[in-house]
Amino acid sequence: MKKHEILKKYFGYASFREGQELLIDNILNGKDAVGIMPTGAGKSICFQVPALLLEGITLVISPLISLMKDQVNSLTQAGIKAAYINTSLTYNQYNIVLERAKRLEYKIIYVAPERLLAPDFISFAQDINISLVTIDEAHCVSAWGQDFRPSYLKIPQFIESLSRRPIVAAFTATATELVKNDMIALLHLEQPYVLTTGFDRKNLFFEVRKPKDKSLALQAYLEKNKSKSGIIYCSTRKTVEEVCATLCEKGYSCTRYHAGLTDTERKENQDSFIYDKHQIMVATNAFGMGIDKSNVHFVLHYNMPKNIESYYQEAGRAGRDGEPAHCLLFYSGQDVITNQFLIEKANENEEMDEKTAEEIKARQRELLKKMTFYCHTNDCLREYILKYFGSRSSNYCGNCANCNNNFDAQDITIEAQKIMSCIKRSGERFGIIMIMDSLRGSKNIKVLNSTLSKISTYGIMADCSEKKLRSIINFLIEKDYLAVTNDEFPKVMLSSKSSDVLFGREKLEMKIAKAQEIIIDKPKEKVNRAVDAGLLSRLKALRNKIAAAQHVPSYIVFADAALSDMCVKLPKTKEDFLEVSGVGQMKLDKYGNAFLSEINSFLNDDFFAQSKVEQENRRSN
Repeated sequence: MKKHEILKKYFGYASFREGQELLIDNILNGKDAVGIMPTGAGKSICFQVPALLLEGITLVISPLISLMKDQVNSLTQAGIKAAYINTSLTYNQYNIVLERAKRLEYKIIYVAPERLLAPDFISFAQDINISLVTIDEAHCVSAWGQDFRPSYLKIPQFIESLSRRPIVAAFTATATELVKNDMIALLHLEQPYVLTTGFDRKNLFFEVRKPKDKSLALQAYLEKNKSKSGIIYCSTRKTVEEVCATLCEKGYSCTRYHAGLTDTERKENQDSFIYDKHQIMVATNAFGMGIDKSNVHFVLHYNMPKNIESYYQEAGRAGRDGEPAHCLLFYSGQDVITNQFLIEKANENEEMDEKTAEEIKARQRELLKKMTFYCHTNDCLREYILKYFGSRSSNYCGNCANCNNNFDAQDITIEAQKIMSCIKRSGERFGIIMIMDSLRGSKNIKVLNSTLSKISTYGIMADCSEKKLRSIINFLIEKDYLAVTNDEFPKVMLSSKSSDVLFGREKLEMKIAKAQEIIIDKPKEKVNRAVDAGLLSRLKALRNKIAAAQHVPSYIVFADAALSDMCVKLPKTKEDFLEVSGVGQMKLDKYGNAFLSEINSFLNDDFFAQSKVEQENRRSN
């Protein structure tokens, strides 16, 4: 069987997406590979198709139990024999998996990185033919990534212990150039084929709001999105508890997830969300990696995350089916303070020396600064994210709140000169808040007891609002006209670009929004989609009934996008049904008759309903 036949038979797709075929071909030719592809771009296909074509077993190293279970469920539904090995298995279940694997009953086995160096697993791995080792969420190997896991550093040791080196492939959705280079070096990849397909998720609508009362703003948002499933991310367990309790009290279908809950409760709550028993998940960043729930219509960050990588990965859990989805972030100054506290007070990793730990903290402070700039920029939000990851894009995407807002370009040269003069005269020894207080003539005791109250710029911007002054300073930092140190208590300083502005050789303009908070609750809908809401509702009900009987999430049976495609194509035969995106031979055999019958029943009902209306019209005429 060839790769295109496998793609259609097992996965239901007629053609490969961007980058998939190149990665598959290189792996099949025996080359190591690195795939950096955005969430929803189909990374799994890149190693699952080769797994079915290569002679031996493919091991997939995966960081989370939920991720493994989800992937194995999907593969099993598609007719592919797969299993997982992690701490959720009993000793007896673990041995059964190993015995079946030795008898070549599985083509793909998912395994936790912590399990790799266990003597019994090494013994098992040395006795079987492992053709491919795939490292999922490979950014976890880098201390400069957002999800560093020391257990990933032991992967090369495991590979070296095998009797024959397999092909090694590494995949992730988010990686800067630094993290990508770390992945290649630390995983000991040998002249890998490296492909970055880009980071853009065109179906995601990005927005930042700065509400005075986040709780009320959240309730207002949910009221306008009652029928939609979504994730609300909070920075602390306490906030998760408070937000979830408030929403439950208001009657929303809501559950929660954080590391303070028992393993049993976390699992129950996660399953409740995945199986659509609860519509909304309120969680810390402990939730979500590898969750392939396709019908998440919004991801709302109640607090600002610590870095762009975390934000984009979490936001990317919306719209995995390719349908329009909303990524909304609620920002407040307290978010910065909370994240600074979390960075400084984080538990030291036992495997790091003091110097390395401090270097990582300094790096995290820098990442936090860039995340903060995202929340303040008036430029295209999508461009800001893509530029961060090293991708080029237009400075107007047309699908973010900033691009849909109206701005006036204002000359801020004089304001910038006043700010720079204050920083220079104060000896570049103070943070942003103290500089702002001095410029606005604050009577704060700290300011009055320092040199800031005695320099000529004290009170020079008393008529400038705190909000506008902060936005100008943030703009100057973002555009490298000012610099901020990476100390625990950051100081704002002049940069190499400051002098041209300070001495009148360069003019500065900054975009100021005419309306500071445009509310856009509905992302742009796809056009030319003849989807009948009544038929879609009936197909969803059928899917949910089948999923409940099989004890799997509904999207494992068919994603929402597949149901929508059925509504558009209205298949009448099995051959027609195979033309639906996401329908392969295996799913046709399992579900074809049931869904074709439902569609046919709907069409007959619709026909008789229309005929009845026509008869009534003729009688009345």
